[in-house]
Amino acid sequence: MKKYAVITGASSGIGAAFAKKLAKQGYALILIARRKARLDNLAKQLPTECEVVPADLADIDECKRIYKYIADKPVEIFINNAGIGDCGPFLVNSLDKEMQMIQLNICAVHFFTKRMLQKMQKADCGYVLNVASCAGLLPSGPYMATYYATKSYVASLTRAAAMELKECNSNVYIGCLCPGPVNTEFNHTANVTFSLKGISANTCAAYALKQMKKHKTVIIPNIRIKSMVFFGRFLPQSFLIRLVSKQQKKKIYS
Repeated sequence: MKKYAVITGASSGIGAAFAKKLAKQGYALILIARRKARLDNLAKQLPTECEVVPADLADIDECKRIYKYIADKPVEIFINNAGIGDCGPFLVNSLDKEMQMIQLNICAVHFFTKRMLQKMQKADCGYVLNVASCAGLLPSGPYMATYYATKSYVASLTRAAAMELKECNSNVYIGCLCPGPVNTEFNHTANVTFSLKGISANTCAAYALKQMKKHKTVIIPNIRIKSMVFFGRFLPQSFLIRLVSKQQKKKIYS
């Protein structure tokens, strides 16, 4: 039987890297993003069957349309990758962009997580991978306040669902990818520049898929970031938030 992998935000960056890796593993792909031309171009490069489905997942009706499209397909892997960010003072940043961020980073992820886990649980197999961020493992992020909050939601939801699945002895997997800096278009659209060296999207995707198959719940594909998250647990939250604030200020374009 044909195996499907669904990737949201597949038109560039980590999403496109996931598509390339999964194509080589023999999955038929359903590629979802707003930019159809980019999806078409990516599909032409891949050695597998690809279905291109343009959609703006910040619109919940579009999420419902996408789920209806895939509901009867044998989806083995679903990657919730679509997301946006923004950097700057909370009192100054665009409210419209923040609301779009909440719709895309939280509502769309929640919707597909719920629906895909329900679908996979009936078959007692499948993988859901939510792309969060190391930002979601920290108490808060001044100057990227909304983005950090959305990724905290994704990380919390994922870990809770993973425990529930474990406690009912399910074979369905859910995990969250929590990278630090990755060299993608995200940096430009979020108006940030990283002081730490980023990893490539290909490295990030390859590591994530490997750990997903090992049923790792929280996946951090960078040893430096992994160490920072680990040792951050032993710092007072107020001190850690001040450190994050200082680091975030460096990202704001002058």
